[in-house]
Amino acid sequence: MKIKLHLLLLLFAIQVSAQQGGMWVPSLLNGFNEKEMKSLGMKMSISDIYDMNNSSLKDAIAHFGGGCTSEVISKEGLLLTNHHCGFGEIQQHSSIENDYLQDGFWAMTRDEELSNPDLEVSFIKRIEDVTADVMKGTEGMADSKTKSEIISKNMESLRNSFSKEEWQTIEIKSFFEGNQYILFVKETFKDVRLVGAPPSSIGKFGSDTDNWVWPRHTGDFALFRIYADKNNRPAEYSTDNVPYQPKHHLPISLGGVQENDFTLIFGFPGRTNEYLPAVAIDQTANVLNPVKIEIREQALKIVDNFMRNDRNIKLKYASKYASIANYWKKWIGESQGIEKSDAINARKQFEKQFLQRVNENPELADYKNLLHDFNLLYADIQNVSIARDYWIEVAYWNVELLNISFNIYRLENAAKNGEEAFEKARANTLKQFEGKYKNYLAKVDRPVFEKLLELYVTKIPKKYLNAELEGVNYKALSDKIYAQSALVSHESVKELLSGTSKEVIAKINQDPGYQLGKILSKQYFEVINPDYRALKKQISNKQKQYMKALMTAFPDKQFFPDANSTLRVAYGQVKGYSPRDPIYYQPVTHLSGVMEKYVPGDYEFDVPKKLQKLYKEKDYGVYGYDGKMPVCFIGTNHTTGGNSGSPAIDANGNLIGLNFDRVWEGTMSDMNFDPEICRNIMVDIRYVMFIIDKYAGATHLVKEMDLVNVPQ
Repeated sequence: MKIKLHLLLLLFAIQVSAQQGGMWVPSLLNGFNEKEMKSLGMKMSISDIYDMNNSSLKDAIAHFGGGCTSEVISKEGLLLTNHHCGFGEIQQHSSIENDYLQDGFWAMTRDEELSNPDLEVSFIKRIEDVTADVMKGTEGMADSKTKSEIISKNMESLRNSFSKEEWQTIEIKSFFEGNQYILFVKETFKDVRLVGAPPSSIGKFGSDTDNWVWPRHTGDFALFRIYADKNNRPAEYSTDNVPYQPKHHLPISLGGVQENDFTLIFGFPGRTNEYLPAVAIDQTANVLNPVKIEIREQALKIVDNFMRNDRNIKLKYASKYASIANYWKKWIGESQGIEKSDAINARKQFEKQFLQRVNENPELADYKNLLHDFNLLYADIQNVSIARDYWIEVAYWNVELLNISFNIYRLENAAKNGEEAFEKARANTLKQFEGKYKNYLAKVDRPVFEKLLELYVTKIPKKYLNAELEGVNYKALSDKIYAQSALVSHESVKELLSGTSKEVIAKINQDPGYQLGKILSKQYFEVINPDYRALKKQISNKQKQYMKALMTAFPDKQFFPDANSTLRVAYGQVKGYSPRDPIYYQPVTHLSGVMEKYVPGDYEFDVPKKLQKLYKEKDYGVYGYDGKMPVCFIGTNHTTGGNSGSPAIDANGNLIGLNFDRVWEGTMSDMNFDPEICRNIMVDIRYVMFIIDKYAGATHLVKEMDLVNVPQ
């Protein structure tokens, strides 16, 4: 029995080492990474992935809108990303007459491509480790405030002196909780036009029910095009601009995927916290997530009811609803995954190993109390973290009128810096409100306001409840605000904000909607946030020490830096998984699964008639195989928010899919990557091409691309 157990543990250790997760800086892929990638099937070299002086994969990868990833797939600047990443742009171009969300959009000529004034994409041209330069003059310094000031000055000096082209920018980011600093040279393009998008019945098939779920059948993609000036440099939108000529674009492989095939995800993952102590994971999963889940659940129920009964409301609220629902469901899966994988206990066992090494090594003596200090600090921060989440979820995210009041609160504060500052802030606020009010309806917002204010008042820790809100009558307050406040319509709010700063301030402070918003905003900025930031700073300092301690105590362990919206690679394999006994999920889904889920006229599971016809006739062209049309597949790549739209690249550097989600059981990978159940979900590139070619008839786009491994 002991021998069998030992063998099982050994096999598990081998599997973990071969699929251990990680989000690696492409310029710092070392011998360990290359060896591991080769063992998983990679045939490229490291220089094929990142090369500062020559064309490499990194030249095709773009940060899309600051929150997603995209990739160039033609020499004419054609850009591929997720439908949900371009959802806001598709929505902004939509109307009842031209509902691109419902019907899809395809530009059949360059002139038909639609501009997006606020959309930018950025490429990374160079990556440099500048830790020594940033930390210069801080060696042995104990005063964290002075040290931080020196680091800031060093970073500013680097940004000003580092060699770059005039159209490029410099960004410096900290890694390993401030133990390493890396500089990025970026090129940002501001003329990005919508080229094509399938209808939501394809691009969002399954919608919120299937979100974070496998098996998945969503064609989550959209096409854009980057335009540049005549010198191929970034430029503001102009009819004189021409399609961007990339240094590298990704060939499209139609060869398909099989289980255990190598996969490389290249993109800009947003935020992970892989090295938290057990007490932090426990607090997140069992205290903070339930707070946010309850608030969003109540808001979503109300908005969903309106959307299902009114097409105009559905159109206006589609993007907002999807954004709110996305993290609501993610937090549920995250907490469940933490429990299922016994992550908290596993982290405690690891901490025992850490303490043992600390106690055995005199050089680590300074770290003996780290875990004890964490326990005290997380106990101290719990109530203010709860209060902060209530404020963010109620006053900032989910009640639109309160979010509007928050923006006006910032405008009032800007007036303290003089009339010029006020005028600039007002112009920015009014511009922002144009987009907000286009998709705002007071009749939808009002019941959300009423329900969430009740949650806020009754459940926020008493220390952080505004005295003015104790015992408030939610219904009466709602009646008054939504009947009398100017914040409920664009026209009235523009009138409210007209005049001199003195006149505006006098008017807004008489408005009942702003009066409540100001009470909440003042409480946040004067009480909640100062308490939170003071404790968070202490925790951050401890986390920095802990990160350094871990890397010292475990010198043979390969540590990858947490995600921070910088360019990373995550490698793995196409692989199924077992979410529960005795179920095993295959790694690939097909169009037949779409038809099995089909519900005529349904909000989430309708299927376009043309797609039904193509399925019935098995008219898949070169994109199907054996009478089947692949739709999605899963892999062991370590991904998170920000990896939406990341290319899935095969062993030879070809595009085989488009990352867009994770399985629900593995959403806890932001804190605890478990290779047994963590899977990323990708649209098969063959399905993308099938929709572009056979469904949309946009063959001119197919002709732009380099197709490889095309079936005969």
